[in-house]
Amino acid sequence: MSFLIRSHDPTQPTPSEITPQPIYQGRREWLQGLAAGAALAAWPAREALAQTRLAATRSALPGALTMEKQTSRQDATSYNNFYEFGTDKADPAQRAHTLRTSPWSVAVEGEIAKPGVYDLDSLLKLAPMEERIYRLRCVEGWSMVIPWIGYSLAELIRKVEPNSRAKYVEFTTLADKAQMPGLRSGVLDWPYVEGLRMDEAMHPLTLLSFGMYGEVMPKQNGAPLRLVAPWKYGFKSAKSLVRIRFVEKQPVSSWTRAAPQEYGFFSNVNPQVDHPRWSQATERRIGEDGLFAKKRPTLMFNGYEAQVGQLYAGMDLKKLY
Repeated sequence: MSFLIRSHDPTQPTPSEITPQPIYQGRREWLQGLAAGAALAAWPAREALAQTRLAATRSALPGALTMEKQTSRQDATSYNNFYEFGTDKADPAQRAHTLRTSPWSVAVEGEIAKPGVYDLDSLLKLAPMEERIYRLRCVEGWSMVIPWIGYSLAELIRKVEPNSRAKYVEFTTLADKAQMPGLRSGVLDWPYVEGLRMDEAMHPLTLLSFGMYGEVMPKQNGAPLRLVAPWKYGFKSAKSLVRIRFVEKQPVSSWTRAAPQEYGFFSNVNPQVDHPRWSQATERRIGEDGLFAKKRPTLMFNGYEAQVGQLYAGMDLKKLY
């Protein structure tokens, strides 16, 4: 009788080395569970990222999309004036994390047929979102180009139906010392107040903005919603709005109250009318700060003269600055 003897192939496992099926199956399920756990752990981060996005279509409004190079998001979110968080340009980015933007509501009141309090979700849904790339000119002599997201303020104005006594729109921003350390300073009387004439507020370029750079508004830039009037100096575009009031008499803006000889109610960008302490003929574009970078000539109405110049026909813009 002969026997077939098979020698062990060292490249193959012996039966004793093979993992029993129940253990192997358990390990596979454990690995699948581990992968699922990792996916679940990553989900909040993905969801949080998705929640920062703000979808919008490119605006077709004349003048709404300047072709100039955009300021980097880093510069636009780290070099800010938002005195409620401090007077240094870096203060808002460093301190605005204390701002609570949810829940949030805006009271709309005054000379209108339909006063009310609008929560943020209602305002976000009030009209389709548009992306508009505007020049931003600060009264201090620097400028940026920013892609904002929002819709014309006129959309809200039409909804609340102003009456014939509504000649101006007054904007009031949040003033909460618990959230805004800059309020402890006496640099301005708080809350911050700004205003527009009704025809300025109704102009389609006047934007109620909820975001920038494709995302919801950063806290240091005026979250969760702010005004953007691109032909005016930046301080006219009030941030973190909590009240919009329609009034018969011209509101007294915060900066006008603080220094009326320097900051007029209209505050249109005008290279021919200097600030009492510096020229407004040129500007420094943030991000173009190289050793040999030249200042840019400032444009009348910040480059929006064709769109808004008729609003001021016959006015003496040196007196009504």
